[in-house]
Amino acid sequence: MLSIEKIEQNKELSLVIAVILGILVFATVLFFIWGKIKPEANLKELKARTRSWWIMAGIFITATLVNTIVSFIAFTFLSIFAFKELTSISRTTRVCDKNIISWGYAAIPVQYFFAYMGWYEAFLIFIPVFMTFFLTFLIVKKGVIKHISISMAVIPMQLMLCVYGISHLAYLLSLSELQGFKPGGRGLLLFVVFITEMNDVFQFTWGKFLGKRKVIPLVSPNKTWEGLIGGVITTTVVGYFLRFLTPLNGVESIVVSFVVACVGFAGDIMVSAIKRDIGVKDMGSVIPGHGGILDRIDSLALTAPIFFHILYFLKY
Repeated sequence: MLSIEKIEQNKELSLVIAVILGILVFATVLFFIWGKIKPEANLKELKARTRSWWIMAGIFITATLVNTIVSFIAFTFLSIFAFKELTSISRTTRVCDKNIISWGYAAIPVQYFFAYMGWYEAFLIFIPVFMTFFLTFLIVKKGVIKHISISMAVIPMQLMLCVYGISHLAYLLSLSELQGFKPGGRGLLLFVVFITEMNDVFQFTWGKFLGKRKVIPLVSPNKTWEGLIGGVITTTVVGYFLRFLTPLNGVESIVVSFVVACVGFAGDIMVSAIKRDIGVKDMGSVIPGHGGILDRIDSLALTAPIFFHILYFLKY
C-alpha cells in the first residue's frame, strides 16, 4: 500500500504531467485550426517543434515515472546518441584521433554510475578533470602535432556538452530526501526539463510574432531580443508557479527560473554556432521534422548543471 506522502507526491507529479500534455494538445489543435483558417500562414516550424516536443515529453515523462534504474539507463543512452551525433559530423577531429573517441564512449556509463550511486565528488570531477587530462595525454601520445590544439579542445568539450551536462539530470534522481519536500528528485527533474523546453517554445513564439531586432544574426538569424526577453519573462513566471516541484521559496524560484531561461538561450546559441561552423542544419535526423537528439537537448546541456549546482548550494 502506498504511503500518504507517496500518494501526495504522485498527485503533484501527475498534475504537472497533465499540464505538459494539456499544453501540447492545445498547441497541436491551435496550429491545426490556424493552418486551416489561414493556409498562407507559415506554421511549418511551429508544427515541427510541436511534434518534436511530443517525442521529448514522452521521453522525459517516462524517465520520471519508471523505475530509477531504467531512468538512468535511458539517460545513458541519451548521452550516447548525442555524443555520437556530434562526433560523427565534427570536421575538426583529426583522422588519427578517431579511436580516441572510443574512450569518450567508455566514460559515459562511468559518469552515470557515479550519478546513480550519488558519489558527488567523483561525479563532479571525473569528466572535466580526469577525462580531460587523460584524453589530452592520448592525443599528445599520437605524436602528430598538426592541429593538435584543436583536437585537445574539441574532444573534451564534446564530452562535456553531451555527457557531463546531461548527466546532471540523472543525478537529480539520486539526491537525498529533504524534510518537507515531497516531489523529490523526480519533481526536480520535471521542473528543470519543463521550464527549459518551455523557455525554448516561449522564445520562439515571442520572436515569431514580435521579433525585429536580431541578437546574434551571424550565428542564429531567427533569435531576436523580443523573443529572448519575452521568453525569459514568461519562463520566470511559469517557474514561480511550478516552485512546488522544488524546495525553493518564491524569491529563489524566480531567480533560478530567470537564470535557467538565460542559460537555456546560451545553450541553444552555442549549439547553433557549432552547426553553422560545421555547415549543417541539424545534428541528426532521429526526431522526424526537427533534427537529432542534440538539437532538442542543447539547452538542457547547460541548464541542467546550472540548476543542479544552484539547488545543491542552496538546499543540500
